[in-house]
Amino acid sequence: MMDMQALAKMIGELEDQLAVCMRCGMCQAVCPLYGQTGLEADVARGKLALLEGLFRQLFDKPDGVRQRLDRCLLCGSCQANCPSGVSVLEIFIKARTILAEFTGLNPAQRLVLRGMLSNPGFMDKLFEWIAPLQKIFSRPQSQMLDTSCSRFVSPLLGHRHFKNIARPAFHEQISYIDTARGPSGYKVAFFVGCLLDKLYPEAAGSTVAVLKKLGVGIFLPVGQGCCGIPALAAGDSDTFRRLARYNLNLLERGDWDFLVTACATCTWTITKLWPLMAGGRDQKLTRVFEKLGAKTMDISQFLVGRTGAGIYDCIKSKDDSRLPKVTYHDPCHLKKSLAVEVEPRDLIVAAGHRLVEMPNADACCGMGGSFNLKYYQMSRQIGFTKLSSILAAKAPVVATSCPACMAQLADILSRAGCRIKVKHVIQLYADALLPG
Repeated sequence: MMDMQALAKMIGELEDQLAVCMRCGMCQAVCPLYGQTGLEADVARGKLALLEGLFRQLFDKPDGVRQRLDRCLLCGSCQANCPSGVSVLEIFIKARTILAEFTGLNPAQRLVLRGMLSNPGFMDKLFEWIAPLQKIFSRPQSQMLDTSCSRFVSPLLGHRHFKNIARPAFHEQISYIDTARGPSGYKVAFFVGCLLDKLYPEAAGSTVAVLKKLGVGIFLPVGQGCCGIPALAAGDSDTFRRLARYNLNLLERGDWDFLVTACATCTWTITKLWPLMAGGRDQKLTRVFEKLGAKTMDISQFLVGRTGAGIYDCIKSKDDSRLPKVTYHDPCHLKKSLAVEVEPRDLIVAAGHRLVEMPNADACCGMGGSFNLKYYQMSRQIGFTKLSSILAAKAPVVATSCPACMAQLADILSRAGCRIKVKHVIQLYADALLPG
């Protein structure tokens, strides 16, 4: 637990950042949560106003402050649309950290974050144990989307159509790779991430297969852990730093040029949040995270920008109308926080598909990680707004670049009974590059 002097210093730094906000209300127009509730307390401007005088609020009503801050997807829509350049995500994350330092984590959070998430080996074993038991507590819903729902009344699973845990997980199929630089001249470290490993191992496998095919050396260290974003979103900066430093230690064992991921949220976390929060008061370590973040890329960003994939190796047809149609959903953390939007589309075209843009392709799908667990009804409502955009594109496949978004899209499509496939962009490109 942080001492009061250090806590007061953090609050003072936070209030200096809050002063930049002009209360113009531009965030209202783009906030997916405000779009559903119409409540000022749910929009960034309302939350920033709440945080003024946070030190007094901590003593008066800490639980009320926490509840208001938790009602946020951390999608970055407000920050991307802010004319004053307010670092909204940084402010909210730091505020959650301050609250957790002052009030502590609840027992469930301590169990999940410090007892499970912070122990990658235990997490892997836990999911390996749960996977064969899925049929006991769930029943299949959509074979196309590989979704199920709970057989029993469950406060956690509720009425979700959840993506089944993969059997086997990616780390059980491929645990270690260390290959030399090939004809491309590059070697990358591959950060898999929890959801790709345990829910979408086929997308992780496609990433490895494409890199090998394009002559890119790969370093995949054994025992990778979570990027830490669930812990940081809950305000648990200790677990976040522990995981970031654990993964850094693994990555430093290899010789590579770039770090690539196929998860938009992992890319954002490593690029932006590890340098911001993982070093703590250790400035030397912070600089190490900054250098790592500068070398981190989404897989589509690396393939298009470094290997020419999607430009020189495109599969093109003069009669575009005869190509299979795909629509694309922009993950918030990829487009709004990292400005990566062209490259995934390049890979879709390179894979021999006709890209049909859906309306509001960059509108949040409503997942938001822990937001989906705490506020599923609102998450579902935002998801069904996205569903209308997907249906408007009239494409048999919706592609995206984030496994969390894939899980949310699978839920809403399955609940609506839609026969539309959800694919990661790298899967589409791998299918074209490596037919059969």
